[in-house]
Amino acid sequence: MEPQLGLHELLHVFSFLEARDLLRAAQVDKVWNEVSRTKELWRQLCLRRWSSYKAPQMTLGTQTWKEYYLCRSELEFRMESGRPEKDFICKAIAGHNGDIDELAYISTNECRFDGQEKSVVCTVSSDSTVRAWDVQEGTEIWSSPLQPAALVNLAAYPRLQLVVTVDKQGLIKTWKAENGREWASFSLPTSSSALQACDHPETPFLLVASAEGVMYTLTVPQLQLLSWTSVFPSSPTSLLCSPDGQWVFASTQDSDLGPKVFYTQSLLCVLEDEPPVSSTLPVLLTSRACWAPDKTARLMVMHRNSDNMRLAITTYELGTKQSQKGVDAVVQQIASFLLPDNMMPPHLMKGHGSQVVLLVSGLELVLFTIQGLQLAAFQDHQKPITSMWVVSARPPCTCIVAPLPEPAAPPHWASHFKDQSRVLTASFDLSLRVYVWNKENKFPVLKSCYHLLGGSHRWASGFTHVESDSMSIVGVEARSIGTSILRSYCFNVQHGSDDCVD
Repeated sequence: MEPQLGLHELLHVFSFLEARDLLRAAQVDKVWNEVSRTKELWRQLCLRRWSSYKAPQMTLGTQTWKEYYLCRSELEFRMESGRPEKDFICKAIAGHNGDIDELAYISTNECRFDGQEKSVVCTVSSDSTVRAWDVQEGTEIWSSPLQPAALVNLAAYPRLQLVVTVDKQGLIKTWKAENGREWASFSLPTSSSALQACDHPETPFLLVASAEGVMYTLTVPQLQLLSWTSVFPSSPTSLLCSPDGQWVFASTQDSDLGPKVFYTQSLLCVLEDEPPVSSTLPVLLTSRACWAPDKTARLMVMHRNSDNMRLAITTYELGTKQSQKGVDAVVQQIASFLLPDNMMPPHLMKGHGSQVVLLVSGLELVLFTIQGLQLAAFQDHQKPITSMWVVSARPPCTCIVAPLPEPAAPPHWASHFKDQSRVLTASFDLSLRVYVWNKENKFPVLKSCYHLLGGSHRWASGFTHVESDSMSIVGVEARSIGTSILRSYCFNVQHGSDDCVD
């Protein structure tokens, strides 16, 4: 009789297996099935696969690591496959009587598999209302009273369950996300040109730029003024807050005035007669910028080169140092490259990881490294791209799962190891395009997956915005009669259904 492995030896061997092999091993006999269920085996598989999520952020409740692994793997498989009805359900959500100018998810980006998953988005419209929508149900949750002027911008604080709006006259208001009740208001002397939510864990705050080039720092939710500073006098200013909320980039488009970076701590704690800590970047005619999501202070800026003939992208690392006068901003250039001569000036720009920049130019989506190596180019749309959304793997994710039946065989998504982040584009051709990352090579490779189609071309003129959370995708579909609707795509998790089994 051949010697049998003990439980400890068997557990050690199983610790080297991937999920697909572990599920197969469970079919051998009762002992192997019991050992394959061991909590630590599945916990390590989860942490290896979703390494950007720390264990304390995976709140499993009474469920198991195995159940969570299987549910989340199935969700990712369905989001990459994109088969209508099988993988997602599409709904048209109407209610606004004007154009939707902005949308934002107000629900936390959590992966729930207990039947209670709920994605909520808020929208502002030219009909002078802000509204909240249940994406899964396709219904309106609440609508604000009619406001004095059309609402033009929106910022969301999911952790605080707070929504901030601004109208075309510069009136800023905060709203409770759960019921739509107005919380506070603040009036700018002129209209607003930018609104940035900075949800710092210790001190959340709001940054607002006016059309006259003044930047205001406000508390949330009370909207009390902390500081103001003139950035670009008499020029509309754009703002872009860093992923950790420590820096804000301010620019005015196509101007001879160099863009600036501000250390936000100096905007929150203002010293008398002391200007905020800032630095002017040595570039002119800035057109776009973005932050690298995997770096706390890496900034990519698109601008004209020294002879104003070519577009360039320059990457900077930001930091601070102590000096005799206090704190100084330190800006270090780490890379720069020229865009190809035959490339139309990009109108959208996003960062991925720490080394990749995504550009949209007309119909085309192009990927470069920060050193200028072109990684890929896609022309999946028939009309110009209007919006791009890069779904990061970084946001915290609370994971709640329901019990699963034992699979009869390993699902083919069980060892589907891909970066869960993805890229979405919206176009006037009335479609959304879904891309996913494959990080098997030195640099991440983007894979073009499928289209999500909108409604009838007879009634709609195209998609103008797109955003996503961990469970759904929402686009703004402009109608030919001058209004907009939401079109949602919610992905199904069926707990080991037959269509996901080898």
